[in-house]
Amino acid sequence: MLDYPNDQSEFETLFATEEACREYLAMIRWPGGFACPGCKNEQVWQLPNGIMACQQCGRKTSVTAGTLFHDTHYPLHVWFQAIWYVVGQKYGSSALGLQRLLGLGSYHTAWAWLHRLRRAMVRPGRDRLDGTVEVDETYWGGAKVGKRGRGAAGKTLIFVAVAYDEKKLQRIRYAQSQRYER
Repeated sequence: MLDYPNDQSEFETLFATEEACREYLAMIRWPGGFACPGCKNEQVWQLPNGIMACQQCGRKTSVTAGTLFHDTHYPLHVWFQAIWYVVGQKYGSSALGLQRLLGLGSYHTAWAWLHRLRRAMVRPGRDRLDGTVEVDETYWGGAKVGKRGRGAAGKTLIFVAVAYDEKKLQRIRYAQSQRYER
């Protein structure tokens, strides 16, 4: 079983270096050891920059290939800090908070990271909502000249469904439609 940090101190110890982050990610991706995605061979050559080449078919891959870290220009330990921040916030996290915490150069980068992380946290094949479900919609977008409210041009239609029992919310799903234009 993989170690998961219980607090900030354990997090900083476990993921202190880029190599430690790569090893942790490799344990998650290949719990039984590396196997080539092409031929399933387990023998590889370690190349510079964390690239692995299969000794049988020559296919090159890395621990970040096919993950949300693929083609990133930032070190893995910075990404791990972002993940720790996002999952550790009780009431959600903001792009501005992420930008400040990590010292990212722009708000746009922090916003893109936050959305990439949120997409990665959605479990494919998740269960359908059941029990009592309420559904509502709203239009989202900046202030525009012209018609207000329902039917205003340049807004995005957002649908929200919430499953709940007598005491608390259970699960939430949302989706946005294409731009709503009249």
